[in-house]
Amino acid sequence: MRTLPLLMIVAVLSLSGCDGIKNRFAAKPDIYYATYGEGYASKPDLAQLEYEHPLSVKELVKVTPEYLDTLSQEQLDQLYARLPAGPIPDGAFDGSIVFPKGSSGKLRLAEILGGLKGLAAQFKGKKLEIIGETLWKGKVFYRDEKVLRNRIEDLAILRPIVGTGEIPKISVDGRDAWLLFPAKLYCGQSLLDSRRESIIIDYAFTDELPGYREMPDSLAGRNGLKVRDEIRMIRPGLYLGRAYLDRAFGLNFVLENKTLAKAGEADFLAGKIGQECWSGT
Repeated sequence: MRTLPLLMIVAVLSLSGCDGIKNRFAAKPDIYYATYGEGYASKPDLAQLEYEHPLSVKELVKVTPEYLDTLSQEQLDQLYARLPAGPIPDGAFDGSIVFPKGSSGKLRLAEILGGLKGLAAQFKGKKLEIIGETLWKGKVFYRDEKVLRNRIEDLAILRPIVGTGEIPKISVDGRDAWLLFPAKLYCGQSLLDSRRESIIIDYAFTDELPGYREMPDSLAGRNGLKVRDEIRMIRPGLYLGRAYLDRAFGLNFVLENKTLAKAGEADFLAGKIGQECWSGT
């Protein structure tokens, strides 16, 4: 099956400056994708695909968020299925939704959010697409605590339902953000490919976590969207994720920390990156 939490109600980082331009013209990875059709029976066997066309470290270091935007949903599935979980991240990551090639991402996001009657009523005249593009800017992983919190940089839209009271804040690259929508972190079975584990970001029972706020945190939990994300590492500092609502696939997303990417590249190329989750047999 297929996972970020508030990726459903939030979303997309636009290209920024020189890094974005550089990535657009960087050498594209030479990754094989099996042919497929519209019908389920035409989809490739993922285990056979990995056996015949495993991913190489040399090509994975070339993968960028911009490259992911050029892939179809089936190609994103095939890439994700061949990735290891990698180590559970630690620290702040920027995030964005990956809209498959040929899809209408904004309409899909509005459809998901529109299903939340309470949320739609709170935002009345405001376009859900705008909420999705401005609200969510990333995640903060607390690996030792096995907890994740989402970074919300524009609290104005949520303020009507957040209410009063102090909300924890964090500053990342000079940008202040509020920490909301906590989730539990653990290794668990992938809903797309059960041959190996993924890193799970689970919002179901976050009311047990310190700092939980009934609103808006419950919107992602078991009484709301029932969000469950899963991620796997492409390379250090870059993770591909899948967001699920009540076990139904919602969207793809990417998490990136450029500092960790640079720090971990040498070990990655040398095959020294460890796995915290079960890597299969």
